[in-house]
Amino acid sequence: MKRILIWIFILGISLAAARAQDAATQQQIDQINGRLQDLQDAQAVQAKRITALEKEISELRDKSNGSGANSDDLQKLADQVQELAKKQQADNDLILKEIGKLGKVGGSSPGRKSTPGVTTNTATGGSTTGGKEIGYEYKVVAGDTLSIIAKKYRDQGIKVTADQILKANPGLDPKNLKVGQKIFIPAPAP
Repeated sequence: MKRILIWIFILGISLAAARAQDAATQQQIDQINGRLQDLQDAQAVQAKRITALEKEISELRDKSNGSGANSDDLQKLADQVQELAKKQQADNDLILKEIGKLGKVGGSSPGRKSTPGVTTNTATGGSTTGGKEIGYEYKVVAGDTLSIIAKKYRDQGIKVTADQILKANPGLDPKNLKVGQKIFIPAPAP
């Protein structure tokens, strides 16, 4: 009888350890997804800058054909475009690396999804009108970024972006979120 109880105890401990490992793996996946979203956002910003610089180069070329813009300006813009293209390529490589990591981590617990603890309340947020805003109060957990938090809400059908969260919380430092810190998540406009 004692042996059976010992085996049941060992089995219970093993199951608890497996559940904890699944939670840790999911947290790693969420962190990687957040980093990936941040990298994709940075890449989009750089693509916009490259497009603007290309347009500026085109305008300068048109001017140089008609009014004689100097070649130093054109060379400077061409160098900036090349620098941005290099940064974009580096971001692409980082994104591919993160996707590779995600694939390796994601293979251990396919189909598992965590749901954030979301509570609805009316809170005074970063409203410019000084009134009350409808939204959610969120308590930061380890590994959270604004992108991860926004993704948790989007997974529940609440359309919110990291930018909207940042605007709703004046003075919030997105690079220095503290575990247990409460932040306001604005509800989408009807």
